[in-house]
Amino acid sequence: MAPVCVAPIHRSGQTAAPMDKPQTMRSFVKLLVTDAQASVRFYEGLGFERIASDPPILRLQWGGESDVYLVSHPSSLKLEGRKGMGVLVGFRAGSDGVDAVAAKAAALGAHVEGPTVQPWYTREIVVTDPDGYRLNFIEPA
Repeated sequence: MAPVCVAPIHRSGQTAAPMDKPQTMRSFVKLLVTDAQASVRFYEGLGFERIASDPPILRLQWGGESDVYLVSHPSSLKLEGRKGMGVLVGFRAGSDGVDAVAAKAAALGAHVEGPTVQPWYTREIVVTDPDGYRLNFIEPA
């Protein structure tokens, strides 16, 4: 079955203007960020592709499969504690593998854990983004 393309609908019932690329109905993650431009530079530096930019939301995609929305939160919103505590946002590393992602992350000054071979037959790294979110890149072991 082909993906279903959708256009956002406003409360008024009017269809919004189409985005740069068609949206498909799939899973995604939204991350609240404090500095959208720094976050975009970081994610694009890792290899994410910018799909759409309509501040306060930027849509990125990893490997043509996984969508990440970077959302600038209002300055009036106070987020307490460490962001993403206990959560890993997972991605398949792709054809270049976890070592290439780790090298890009290190060049961006990010904290990188691993690679670690897991008992479930994967080799993984965890990269921490500028806001403290932990990104888990995985390849078969």
